Amino acid sequence: MSNEDMQHPKYHQNRRLQQAKMQRKVRKSQRRLSQLRALWRLFIIIFLIFLGVVILKLPQWRLHRNAFDNLSSPALEITNNRIVPSQKILSALRRNQVCTKPIFLVKTDNLKKSIMQLEPVRDVYIRRFWFPARLQIIIIERTPLITISPDINVPPIAFFSADGKLIGRDYMPLSPDFKTVKVITYGSGDDYRNWDKAKVNNFKKLAATVEMDSGETVEYIDYRNPKDVYVKIPTVNIRLGSFNAGTFDKIHRIPSLLPQVKMLNKKVKYIDLRWDTNYIKLNE
Repeated sequence: MSNEDMQHPKYHQNRRLQQAKMQRKVRKSQRRLSQLRALWRLFIIIFLIFLGVVILKLPQWRLHRNAFDNLSSPALEITNNRIVPSQKILSALRRNQVCTKPIFLVKTDNLKKSIMQLEPVRDVYIRRFWFPARLQIIIIERTPLITISPDINVPPIAFFSADGKLIGRDYMPLSPDFKTVKVITYGSGDDYRNWDKAKVNNFKKLAATVEMDSGETVEYIDYRNPKDVYVKIPTVNIRLGSFNAGTFDKIHRIPSLLPQVKMLNKKVKYIDLRWDTNYIKLNE
């Protein structure tokens, strides 16, 4: 093409038209590409929503309707209970319907409230595991401090916890792993059902003081007559009289008496600490 043609106005007009057509094609292609990208993003979003719905509808996200039917249920684990039988905890759980919501939406407040009605339970933690859905019940129990028995040869029928709570025979016997003080009482005169935390702690303190001064384990405290209390250790019975603040001072005389008891060839009935003068009572 000659220079004259290139300088002609019509040439410039055609060139501008061609450039405009090219720009329109480019913009059209960009719009199509943008629409395709938007459509693809929409497809991905719809797919992800569908996939999420499908996943959430999987039964593994929900507790099985028979989760509270028996202790062998894979959806339920009860742990850390040494006093409360697992069956009693399961019975407490059965007061509630198994929630049909996904496990991460399940509220456990009512389950905890039902378990807390069991007397030995001090607290409870409920852990939710998501997939597969299951519950772990962690029991925090009250600590046994003293046990109650109506007679020396009768197993304990109840116990007091460290916080002064009286727990009945439904949760007896206790495991031997619990180190408690056995108190023999009829419940008359000084009814153990009316004892408070301070009273319970005094029995524990009495046993601890006797064990410290004697170097022996207290087998039981005989409180059948509140005005004439005995403490039994392997070597001998210790007669204390009334149980009051001065009792602990009397106990400190035990170390000087035990060697005498062990040296005697006769059987000793008890050491009498009721009076200011020590007295060793022999079996007649």
